[in-house]
Amino acid sequence: MIEKREFYINGQWVAPSQAHDYEVIDPSTEEPCAVISLGSDADTDAAVAAAKAALPGWMATPVEARIALVEKLLEIYMTRGEELAQAMSVAMGAPIEMARTQQVGAGAYHLKNFIRAAKAFEFDRPLSDRAPNDRIIYEAVGVAALITPWNWPMNQVTLKFGAAAIAGCTMVLKPSEESPLDAMVFAQLIHEAGFPAGVFNLVNGDGMGVGTRLTGHPDVDMISFTGSSRAGIAISKNAADTLKKVHLELGGKGANVIFADADDKAVKRGVLHMMNNTGQSCNAPSRMMVQAEIYDQAVEIAAETAAKITVGSAHDEGRHIGPVVNKAQWDKIQGLIEKGIAEGARVVSGGPGRPENFNKGYYVRPTIFADVTPDMTIAREEIFGPVLSIMKFETEEEAVRIANDTDYGLTNYVQTQDGARANRMARVLRSGMVEMNGTSRAPGSPFGGMKKSGNGREGGIFGIEDFLEIKAVSGWTPS
Repeated sequence: MIEKREFYINGQWVAPSQAHDYEVIDPSTEEPCAVISLGSDADTDAAVAAAKAALPGWMATPVEARIALVEKLLEIYMTRGEELAQAMSVAMGAPIEMARTQQVGAGAYHLKNFIRAAKAFEFDRPLSDRAPNDRIIYEAVGVAALITPWNWPMNQVTLKFGAAAIAGCTMVLKPSEESPLDAMVFAQLIHEAGFPAGVFNLVNGDGMGVGTRLTGHPDVDMISFTGSSRAGIAISKNAADTLKKVHLELGGKGANVIFADADDKAVKRGVLHMMNNTGQSCNAPSRMMVQAEIYDQAVEIAAETAAKITVGSAHDEGRHIGPVVNKAQWDKIQGLIEKGIAEGARVVSGGPGRPENFNKGYYVRPTIFADVTPDMTIAREEIFGPVLSIMKFETEEEAVRIANDTDYGLTNYVQTQDGARANRMARVLRSGMVEMNGTSRAPGSPFGGMKKSGNGREGGIFGIEDFLEIKAVSGWTPS
């Protein structure tokens, strides 16, 4: 049993102010794998006070020096990949091979992109050639509370930490209590890199405790939160009294619009993308919308693809999907699968219950529903598991209407060989991101959504800008 009860505050590992043990459950076995402490208001206040005290010095540190420390952190990060992978695999159920490549790799990817973007960004510049005595200065928002989820732990921690650190913000991180171990390793890396005491602080806790205290704290200037839309709404309300800046990266219900002229691999690609990370991604293409001419063929390909996906323990080597994170999530997914059946959707692969040969662990059968209509629950609610809904459409106009008929607006996908149509779709789909024909967004491209998928952007220069205030100065004396 791993015991990690301490918090990282003001450059030191400190005991919690009062005992409040919390067992971290291994979703592959349903057995406890670690014990952490849940923080109290006193622990949270101590971390915020440390960040507030460190803020003036960190803001005054030249940006080149801040970038150099992030470069040092990246160098150390690359030597501790296996430790980070094991921590994520055991706590949130990412298969170990996937944890090593995608989960750990995402953190390195984002830190590299922040370093590159920051070196090209002018933090202090003239307003324009016509107004040389007007100055635009970008400075840190202040003390930032970083609240991260369990599904892509290092992805989200690095997206927030890298941007905040380069911007000159000091931080308090509350990682998900479901997957806290990797964040505690990350705190060790920050310490080893030599960041000044108080710049980064970590307090474990749950949303009702540490989360609530942070989001309403008068000395916290900004909240950067990734999680559910429900929690994002609660955070916004709690933060309103102190008028702090709130950045929200929330849920999604992405449409993957496949036209009749899509490439031969479009359907298979969409299914595999949906099932990656056991469907536990906010930008998953969970609504596959297929043009009528190829609908039956697409359903057949999707079912065949899902049937070949294997499910296994996160501890096993090989390419498979693991369990979902916990019992509450497993129960929710099972309930939605049952709801889909009850409302008339057709199961063409998978279905309720655990996969064959599993009687323990939070494993879900990779499930494909066909003949889903836009009014069905599974077409409207974020399932956050390996469950794909296939819907039929006739025309481009109908595809746009159905795709946009959702509370969410994170990522939509378009598959067509007609470039003009692809571009038209990209302009009218109401989402923060549109990915076409299997082309991933480039390094440094902004990640974020609209509507109930949140606000703000993460990644590259856009992510750094979210942690900056803009100061306009007139009468500047050129040096």
